[in-house]
Amino acid sequence: MQNTFTFSPDSVLACIHAALPPQRQNQRNLPGLAKRLSNLVLAEHLPDRLDAWRSMTTWLSGGSLWSDVYIDSADVHGSATQRFAVLMDVLAATPPLAAAVRAALRCILEETEGANLFGEVGIPSDRGFLSEFGDRLTSKLIPSPRDDHDLGHLMNRSYQRRRDLTLIRGLQPSTLQRAVDILFPADAPEMTAALERAMADGFRLLVARVQGQGLSLKLRARSQPGPVARSPFKRLADSGENLLCAWEQARLTGDLLDAWREDVVACRDEMQLISTRLESEGISVDIVYGLDVLERCIARMEAIVAVMSTGREAPGPVLLLLQQLAYAARESTSLRHLVRSNLQRLQRRIVDRAGKTGEHYIAETPADYRHIWAAAAGGGLLTVGTAAMKMAIAGAGLALFMEGFASGLNYAVSFLILQALGLILATKQPAMTAAAFAAIIRDRKGGERLEVIVDYATCICHSQLAATIANVVVVATGAYAFDAMWQWITGHSFLSMTEATYVFQALSPVDSGTVFYAALTGCILYLAALVGGWVDNWAVYHRLPQAIAEHRLGLRFGRLRMIRLAGVVSRNMSGWATNISLGLMLGMTPVLGKFFGLPLDVRHVTLNSGILSLATASLDVEWVGTGLLSLAILGVAVMFVLNLGVSFALSLMTAVRAYDLSPDDLRDLGRRLWHRLCTRPRDFIMPPRRPIPPASST
Repeated sequence: MQNTFTFSPDSVLACIHAALPPQRQNQRNLPGLAKRLSNLVLAEHLPDRLDAWRSMTTWLSGGSLWSDVYIDSADVHGSATQRFAVLMDVLAATPPLAAAVRAALRCILEETEGANLFGEVGIPSDRGFLSEFGDRLTSKLIPSPRDDHDLGHLMNRSYQRRRDLTLIRGLQPSTLQRAVDILFPADAPEMTAALERAMADGFRLLVARVQGQGLSLKLRARSQPGPVARSPFKRLADSGENLLCAWEQARLTGDLLDAWREDVVACRDEMQLISTRLESEGISVDIVYGLDVLERCIARMEAIVAVMSTGREAPGPVLLLLQQLAYAARESTSLRHLVRSNLQRLQRRIVDRAGKTGEHYIAETPADYRHIWAAAAGGGLLTVGTAAMKMAIAGAGLALFMEGFASGLNYAVSFLILQALGLILATKQPAMTAAAFAAIIRDRKGGERLEVIVDYATCICHSQLAATIANVVVVATGAYAFDAMWQWITGHSFLSMTEATYVFQALSPVDSGTVFYAALTGCILYLAALVGGWVDNWAVYHRLPQAIAEHRLGLRFGRLRMIRLAGVVSRNMSGWATNISLGLMLGMTPVLGKFFGLPLDVRHVTLNSGILSLATASLDVEWVGTGLLSLAILGVAVMFVLNLGVSFALSLMTAVRAYDLSPDDLRDLGRRLWHRLCTRPRDFIMPPRRPIPPASST
């Protein structure tokens, strides 16, 4: 019968119709299945077979076939496996077609190498995070050549989109067992021999990766001290090789399995120790990347060992291994997954450091509230000088780069003085208080958590409002006083009429880029907080304070002085980095915009309040009624909203991603905040009447 079967699309379609009830034979997707089956069994060369196989798997992942079949919403696999069930029905009812499909599949397995399928797919390279990121980015920009003799390459090509996982996600062990019985029958051991050899080779590749990565210098330096021979990663390699040799010789025993699993537990304990030390000693992306490689390798080895220990009689482990391979292939090309999985710990570190700094910006008691008013007033007074120096630099006619650098240096020095004197600049608050807010969300547990969060949210709100009002009022008043003193000394206003007119026009939110520039400034404030957290982590990771304390200069200046200097650096590194980077970014952004011809500028609410006051003091009284002043004041109000709102939103979003807060918790929190605002609006503008409980776990 097989010799007379033509395997043309029409013949295959007739077989499909014969295997289905009459009411199902007119489904419009069935000719597509017939064409794909025909292409698979008639293909004469490996590339054609692989293309036909990929086309077949794409069709199988196409979703449900029968719209009149009721599927319970809880049934996540009913619609996903309808097409697969039809294929199995057709193969079971048509032995010649099933034999032809098996022959095509056997040719694929004999002409390809499968070690990379089990040992490399979804396992990042050993070259580090940046190299892996570059490889993935390059693969998205430049098409990669085909490697038809590598099953791992076929797996990566087959699962590039989310919809490609439809079938493998819904497949059940019983359904898979039926496919195994048809395509890999027990009386044809040669069908599984190639896969078993590939799985063994892949297991050896994984063993080598675990041993090499686990015994690398960067991980050994943070592991339990001891000889290399006693390292759990070395022991896992030895027990893994013993287990594999026993499986290949069909003498696998429970003792070998138990010994291997004990070594797996020891490896994970060692990885947890390294992870814990990272949290206290500073995060390294390369070490986090190495731990991720180890975890993926061990998880893949566990899936392979489960298949080895059960065999074809238990389809569950085989299905889990297939699903792991498919998901890993999908993730292996994702830049987003790579960045998220490896930078999350660094994000947490940055959030934690910013959160500790942000606690000083939250008024939890009336005394704290009064301190914020006083510190913000001092910050506004200092900003008067900063604004005056900014206008002097702008009018000095310096070269473009020198003007930007001088402005940035002016801002940076001003911010460093603010830090040294304990003063407050309102626009620097959101990036820090949002992190502290997220840390409270992370640490609080139990039913009272959301109420405590709402209490802290009100404290954050009235603290920032108080700081902003104090900044703006004092900087405006101080600017008028400065201009009056300048006129008394020089006989003319600090700003010329032309300069003052330009200030009014530049601050207008209607006919200038103030709205965009204010939002951009909010982004810069957020980025400066990230830089501060990153530099602080870098200093801790490289043990910079210890290096300063032990420096040879201690022989000249005294060891005690060097220890004190190390303490100063440790306490202030994050703040220094934040302030310097913020100042330089504020100063250089307009310069970069002019250099590249881009509409880039900054609008900082406190600084521009001082500049506006200087401009107003430089104009005659009749200018007040022209409308320019009203537009400029409106522009300052827009800056207040966007500076604080954008930086707070970006910082809170980073904190939420770092600690994986659930959408349900965020929605519930939003409802509670809205309810508090409607019922007790005074809490958002007045100081707290009672201390807020400490943010500790319950």
